[in-house]
Amino acid sequence: MQFDAHYHPYPSYRAPVYSINGMVATSQPLAAQAGLDILKKGGNAIDAAIATAAALTVLEPTSNGIGGDAFALVWTGGKLHGLNGSGPSPASISIEAVRGRGYERIPEYGVVPVTVPGAPAAWAELSARFGRLSLAETLEPAIRYAEEGYPLSPTLALLWGRAFQAYRKCAGEEFRSWFGTFAPEGRAPRAGELWRSPDHAETLRRIGETNAEAFYRGGLADRIGEFVAAYGGFLSKADLEAYKPEWVDPIRVGYRGYDVWEIPPNGQGLVALIALNILQGFELRGREDADTVHKQIEAIKLAFADGEKYITDRRRMTVEASRFLTESYGRLRGSLITDLAGQPEAGEPTQSGTVYLATADGEGNMVSFIQSNYMGFGSGLVVPGTGIALQNRGHYFSLDPSHDNRLEPNKRTYHTIIPGFLTKDGEPVGPFGVMGAAMQPQGHVQVVSNAIDFHLHPQAALDAPRWQWLRNKEVLVEPGFPIPLAQALSRKGHDIRVALESTTFGRGQVIWRDPDSGVLCGGTDSRTDGTVAAW
Repeated sequence: MQFDAHYHPYPSYRAPVYSINGMVATSQPLAAQAGLDILKKGGNAIDAAIATAAALTVLEPTSNGIGGDAFALVWTGGKLHGLNGSGPSPASISIEAVRGRGYERIPEYGVVPVTVPGAPAAWAELSARFGRLSLAETLEPAIRYAEEGYPLSPTLALLWGRAFQAYRKCAGEEFRSWFGTFAPEGRAPRAGELWRSPDHAETLRRIGETNAEAFYRGGLADRIGEFVAAYGGFLSKADLEAYKPEWVDPIRVGYRGYDVWEIPPNGQGLVALIALNILQGFELRGREDADTVHKQIEAIKLAFADGEKYITDRRRMTVEASRFLTESYGRLRGSLITDLAGQPEAGEPTQSGTVYLATADGEGNMVSFIQSNYMGFGSGLVVPGTGIALQNRGHYFSLDPSHDNRLEPNKRTYHTIIPGFLTKDGEPVGPFGVMGAAMQPQGHVQVVSNAIDFHLHPQAALDAPRWQWLRNKEVLVEPGFPIPLAQALSRKGHDIRVALESTTFGRGQVIWRDPDSGVLCGGTDSRTDGTVAAW
């Protein structure tokens, strides 16, 4: 990756971080340090990723938890491996069963949208296949923080407070444990205040000691199943017992001499690749050129139209992912882009709340890892006495029987969380990711373009002002977005709105490796409390 290490066109208090022995980049400084400690203890990048991910369930519970899902891209042994750690819907659920309870769409909170949590199994699978240390060892830092507590960082406190206000609207006995766990003083903890969760620590300890067996087939599985059943939910212990993460072949698209990799559906990484495949057919003149940003927005709109129509459990997709990534389909979709903002519609290819972390070690191993409960803390449910906040991924299913992502038993839903990875000529450049619901593929496209088209180093590529397509012709730009550029986009027909803050524009991490020296260069998003820990 060619970039000027001294050039930073955007205001930032951060410079890129360099190291040779190892690096961990994520949104919480203590979590990054936890991963670095594991590297120094003799673990590899995979061990560090697990340690960081587990620590984030404690250190950033506003975005992920033990009861959530995870995806990983792992470069090791000269090859990129993909792990789908998302869980399916319960075996007993159906459109008829949900509609029979009076719902026109799957609710956001409560027991109905709860799907099988995949994160603990993903940790165990990564540890067993590629880790050097035991799972119990890699979870030690997370256990310590849960037992002893830690002071909240500023962005974390802000998001925690907003979540508390949202969950206050949830009525029912089933939500009581959430408040007892995450608002023990009757309010959200504030920046600088200590929060601890002994139940969380004990659950992590049991997961580590049993390689996650306790969570899926032991006492923890019993407690999850009993709790959900007590409030009329669908998830059962049998669903947990049947679950296993899936190793998958990552999907790619070529972009100006590089290969950009994503996890295949059910993840929405395909959206980012479709957009880049479209943009490959255009010359982008400048980073803050209105024509460049216009084409990026239009490409994302077309990509989301395809994604929203077709992405679901890959075993049940009506169109194979590879069909969206052909050169001919990219040209066809690109031909729809004019000088004015358009209304996106899905094409028809022919036969021809999330945390993100990146790790690397001195041996060449690199990991792109993402983990989430969805919509912040998830379902609003915490299994009493465990600290397990259950996700609400089922909310994304459609109750329309004709929709590709319709609710069905034992099915993975369209998933927002996506890790990214970049290679060139078969060699790793490194992991990257931007967390934040529908912002994620948009963030991937903007960061990749910043790095490849405009040669920005990792920190500058992350700091560059972002736009976010919302719906139809509505585009949100963050406070630091250039006003003349926003005005020029408005003249092209985009409905431009300026956000008052940057919390919805994603929080990313990047680690690139120099192919000759092996030196690592990392950046962490200035929109969050993160850091790059290195040695």
